[in-house]
Amino acid sequence: MDLFDIVKDKALEAQGPLADKMRPKKMSEIIGQEHLLEKGRCLHRCLTAKRLPSIILWGPPGTGKTTIARVIAKEVEAAFYQLNAVTSGVKEIREVIEKANNNIGMYNKKSILFIDEIHRFSKNQQDALLPHVENGLIILIGATTENPYFQVNSALISRTTVLKLELLKSLDIILLLRRALKDKEFGLGDLNVEITDEAIEHIATISGGDARRALNALEISVLSTPLDKDMKIYIDLNTAQESIQKRAVLYDKDGDQHYDVISAFIKSIRGSDPDAALHYLAKMLYGGEDPEFIARRLIISASEDIGNADPNALQVAISAHEAFKIIGMPEGRIPLAQATTYLATAPKSNAAYLGINMALQDVEKTQTTVPIHLRDSSYRGAKAFGHGDGYKYPHSYPNNYINQQYQPDKLLGKVYYIPSANGYEEKIIRHMEYIKEENE
Repeated sequence: MDLFDIVKDKALEAQGPLADKMRPKKMSEIIGQEHLLEKGRCLHRCLTAKRLPSIILWGPPGTGKTTIARVIAKEVEAAFYQLNAVTSGVKEIREVIEKANNNIGMYNKKSILFIDEIHRFSKNQQDALLPHVENGLIILIGATTENPYFQVNSALISRTTVLKLELLKSLDIILLLRRALKDKEFGLGDLNVEITDEAIEHIATISGGDARRALNALEISVLSTPLDKDMKIYIDLNTAQESIQKRAVLYDKDGDQHYDVISAFIKSIRGSDPDAALHYLAKMLYGGEDPEFIARRLIISASEDIGNADPNALQVAISAHEAFKIIGMPEGRIPLAQATTYLATAPKSNAAYLGINMALQDVEKTQTTVPIHLRDSSYRGAKAFGHGDGYKYPHSYPNNYINQQYQPDKLLGKVYYIPSANGYEEKIIRHMEYIKEENE
């Protein structure tokens, strides 16, 4: 790094956004990610031993991926090089490799290559890293908001340790905001800011676990608010709301959130919690999820989790699907919400779901034949083979029921459908018991 670079970095640090100026300089300043940084945890152990493997930091925006990478470089006393996968390619990788060779050969110094948005590198670009990660010439730190097991080459994954970062808690965000308000060197400590608890809690909550978003909102609040008569910058709840506008909902319809949120949605319906189900429905719709995908999952849930405990559930789900196709968004959210709340509050039974699964297992492992009295006797020659002989027509008997064998011989007595005692299935149990008792 020459004098020009040093001056440039100093200028950027002074003029940069609050979130960048307040970036922690050492590991003890990092708030959150205790599962990685607490004493005895993975990263803490590696840094204590000063033996760091190549890693991929996977987590939502604003959770500290870049910060951790930079702090690691200082802790292990390594040269630090940063590339962004959007603007860099193999040429830039080769330049870093050349510098890393010089560092190890001339100074016996380690080199860390931090690649932001590593999932955006092509296969060829990722392959260019492999031999240098393999032989330890560079310590690779990749950062990604996407699931690396889907987006990063398996060969590179096998040579790295994937560490998952979590969204910051509201209390963590509040600590960061208060730190920024007190810090006179990098933060807002010289500006005589007074902020209400409601305002700071609102910013922390609405930031959605994203520290960068929270600090940006705080900076906007402070810089856009004039001094009052006491020469203070007073930030109340209204000011905070104007500065952050609306909540940044974490939802990637092509990534993990697609699977995690739909899973929580279905589990909330299954667990008879209409409020949680509506929350996840809203999160999917707000995040741009395909409403027809949601409607199809409602249809599945109606059969899998409710079944004959409420036979109307399936029709409600199908109707919601059809209604959405007719009216579209935004009104289409209403029939989806109706179906969601109907299914969540309906009596539950997975008897049909379990029954078909058990039946499929037996079909797979047991070769069966249809009992001769149940076989079709209408086609030519069938009667000569005795097909249909001995079949008893249920409508000719009281209650339209007669006891006779329907299961194949090898599965005689096998029970697949065991109705629950919930909703309509309780009536099914009583009906089946009644007709069987009457036939005895």
